[in-house]
Amino acid sequence: MEDPALLRRFHAWLQPVPSPQDTARLAFFQDALIVLDTNVLLSLYEYTAESREEVLAALGQVSGRLWMPYQVGLEFVRGRRSVLESRKRILTDAARSVNAKLTAARNAIIDAKATVRSQLEKYARVPAEIAALERLVSEAAVNEHLAVYREAFKAHLDMLKEGHDLTPANVDTADPILPRVADLYGNRVGPQPDDQLLQRRLDEAVAFRFPNQIPPGFADFDKGTPLRAAGDFLIWEEVIQQAALLPEGDRRVLFVSNDVKEDWYDTSNGKQRPWPAMLDEMHRRAGAELRLETPPDFYAGVGQYLNADLAADTYEEIRRVSETFTPPTSDDGTVITATTALQLAPDNELALASYRSAGLTSPVVRSTMESSDSADRLAQWWLVGVTAQLRRREVTEGEPRVVLVAAVRGNKAPAPSWKPGTVLPSGDWIHRDSSWIAPWFLELVASAPPADRGVLCALASEQASENQLSR
Repeated sequence: MEDPALLRRFHAWLQPVPSPQDTARLAFFQDALIVLDTNVLLSLYEYTAESREEVLAALGQVSGRLWMPYQVGLEFVRGRRSVLESRKRILTDAARSVNAKLTAARNAIIDAKATVRSQLEKYARVPAEIAALERLVSEAAVNEHLAVYREAFKAHLDMLKEGHDLTPANVDTADPILPRVADLYGNRVGPQPDDQLLQRRLDEAVAFRFPNQIPPGFADFDKGTPLRAAGDFLIWEEVIQQAALLPEGDRRVLFVSNDVKEDWYDTSNGKQRPWPAMLDEMHRRAGAELRLETPPDFYAGVGQYLNADLAADTYEEIRRVSETFTPPTSDDGTVITATTALQLAPDNELALASYRSAGLTSPVVRSTMESSDSADRLAQWWLVGVTAQLRRREVTEGEPRVVLVAAVRGNKAPAPSWKPGTVLPSGDWIHRDSSWIAPWFLELVASAPPADRGVLCALASEQASENQLSR
């Protein structure tokens, strides 16, 4: 006997919260279409080399059933460098923080010694004890004691850097992950939606679904342009479209994502479950069952049901990366180089924000940042890029990636017009015998008053040193 209409129509809402122990889960690992969200693929750049190999091998177990929405592919290709830059930035910031804290500790110890000495001089007049105190807590002695901690902390941070074999430069030259992912998918990548279809989907997201908080993706409504805001919904539409093309009968979709926000999961009853509205929509529009899993559960399932060989340490790394993964800042694909900088002016507010965040103060340099003259664009874009790279300010949503440098460390000039570091006074430039400086930067420095000249040279020098270390 058929169930009453009420039970049929709201079947998805009446189901228990899914768990890894569900008996129906096996079927999804045996024959479902498997869709990995962008963040799952980008996590491959977060894993250590050993764990990454095991994860790729596990994905090879389901390679024939993997399918990539076009939107996932677009976000993946664009986001790879940002993931590596983020990890590099975090480790660099950690090293700086450690050095700053140890320097503060050194200063605090020296200050404490001065306090004790002043009291001895004031009340005791004991020169022998004062001399002994000076020997015990001399700057050299304090530095020697703290050096033990400094070296230990550095060793741990260096170990973390060495454990990750990828740098941002790998993405631009010889990315070892991209071809592996491409081989896993073969031709199973969605086609690019035409402009008319894309416009219809954006209109539906912005005008109807987001205002009514219809999952998925409504929590991203404030991400700049409609195209950036609707990324999750565009993926969802492609998945439904592909699911409807599966052979009739047992249509199943296993969607894997790190995203557990309120626009994917319902937590209103105190438990986290995929929104029943999504399960219902998938069934209604594509005749398919849907299951959502996070990477830790998914890879555990691949190990359990498909006998993938994943070590306990790898599972732990998958869990850690999944819980801490931060999506890279999206952009429009624009990259500012020495060539494109001459053709595209930066947003005036962005240029001024970079000027302020660098600590510059002179009207002369500010005028350069506000100038509409194309001759000043290299300096403008460089300041935008260097303040972002050196974490002097937060990168804004959709901000272009800038790969301009004012100076490089090394024995060879990048171009004949670049000048050796010796053209700048030793008080302005510390790497005089091992660096080369861009001619436009020399013009900028020459026009700046002494205070801003020091700031500009410090930024260029730090950028050159950091770029050398990241190679």
